[in-house]
Amino acid sequence: MDIIKQVKSYLVWVFISLLAGIAHMRIILGPKPKPSTGFLKMFDWAYGVALLHVGLVIGSIIAFLFIIIDHFYLKKKLAANANRSLIRLLVILILALIVGTTHYICEEVIDII
Repeated sequence: MDIIKQVKSYLVWVFISLLAGIAHMRIILGPKPKPSTGFLKMFDWAYGVALLHVGLVIGSIIAFLFIIIDHFYLKKKLAANANRSLIRLLVILILALIVGTTHYICEEVIDII
């Protein structure tokens, strides 16, 4: 029963990580552009695809790193701490900043993505 509880807990944290990845892409892409007219109307879906596709990949990277950090480090250190959830959320936000900054540097500064 303990394993099922842990899997449910990790599913919640993975969902939060995926939302952090999508939020990063929303910040990078900016607001949704106005609908096109004429021939360019067929490209209106590109914003949503980029937001979800790249956002979910970045969120998956955040989730993977969080699960590794939580399993090997945080679980032992936070066993008796009352603010476990808040600290884990802070770790996800820090990982989101690190992964988001790395993505931005690789895409815009170094231009390898």
